[in-house]
Amino acid sequence: MTKVQATIRVDRLDAVVERLLTIGVQGLTVSDAHGFGRSNCHDVVFRGTLYEIDSRPKLVLEWVGADEDVDGVIRAIVRDAGTGQTGDGKIFVSPIDEVISIRTGERGEAAL
Repeated sequence: MTKVQATIRVDRLDAVVERLLTIGVQGLTVSDAHGFGRSNCHDVVFRGTLYEIDSRPKLVLEWVGADEDVDGVIRAIVRDAGTGQTGDGKIFVSPIDEVISIRTGERGEAAL
């Protein structure tokens, strides 16, 4: 089993999820995040005061599945999350040694 973790732009979520559903992906976790990297800081006006913000809102998608499905998941994310601009995000791929369902106690791919 493999875990794919992608950090993407907030406005690309719907397109990415739609693409993942069309290729049969199930069991996706989405979390809010803020981060900074090569993207420049930007100004925000809040209650009449100008603030310089270093971080950008992002989303983190996490999926765990069979090794043979990983390339399709990565292709789908790259295709629909990319804008060609700095700040599109990153994808991290990690092996998963074990998965255990808390409710049933099942282990391995049966727990997914």
